[in-house]
Amino acid sequence: MATNDYATDALVTADWVEERLSEFQSDDPGLRLVEVDVDTESYDDEHAPGAIGFNWETQLQDQTRRDILDEEEFEELLGSHGIGEDSTVVLYGDNANWFAAYAYWQFTYYGHDDVYLLDGGREYWLENDYPTTDEVPSFPEVDYEAGGPRETIRAYRDDVEKAIERDVPLVDVRSPEEFSGEILAPPGLQETAQRGGHVPGAKNISWSAVTNEDGTFKSRDELEELYAEEGITGEETTVAYCRIGERSSVAWFALHELLGYEDAVNYDGSWTEWGNLVNAPVETGE
Repeated sequence: MATNDYATDALVTADWVEERLSEFQSDDPGLRLVEVDVDTESYDDEHAPGAIGFNWETQLQDQTRRDILDEEEFEELLGSHGIGEDSTVVLYGDNANWFAAYAYWQFTYYGHDDVYLLDGGREYWLENDYPTTDEVPSFPEVDYEAGGPRETIRAYRDDVEKAIERDVPLVDVRSPEEFSGEILAPPGLQETAQRGGHVPGAKNISWSAVTNEDGTFKSRDELEELYAEEGITGEETTVAYCRIGERSSVAWFALHELLGYEDAVNYDGSWTEWGNLVNAPVETGE
């Protein structure tokens, strides 16, 4: 497990995973390793031995509703890959765990408590020469029964409206250029909002501010200081959002799991919803 005196043991180290690779490759569903990326091209080239590959765009979202998987879809995805409700699941992915953190949040939403993030993600695993393979594992299917959903970790459009009215902390984890309205999406990504800017009253604390250069999470003391500087101390509900919900999952993970701020929630509709609403309040500039 990872150290740094976090509120929970939601992180595991690369060494911890490497020591258990034979178990992750076993047909026994006790341990499962999952790489989650925006696509599976990098996974197809190389990945940790025994790791299942999830495509965030096509497998972790409903393709019609632009929403997370419903309960039945979630159960089918996990069970078909040999993941049971009693499995210990370790998630990791690219971009310092953008999409893996989203998957972690979705696992938690559906009541799977025995889930962890590999600290540092895919890049850390590769750059530190941990074992890789291009072999795709195949595990026996199992029945999976989801719990939840746990709505206490999810925010919706009306929750954001109430947050504005009640002056509840909002954390916009996008780049300063997205926050100000200068651009609608990170360079090279599809623009999916009609308007630029941010939710009124939101603080711009980038998702990347919670991680070190190697992609591992900063210490608990560093994270507490980072958010406290913007008046976020965990004493009230904190709403995190980004463009499509994946970067905000990293912030939610830092707030909810590492700092133990139980009232932190992820607004996964994020700017692709808010920036397209008619007559929704929007601020621009810093």
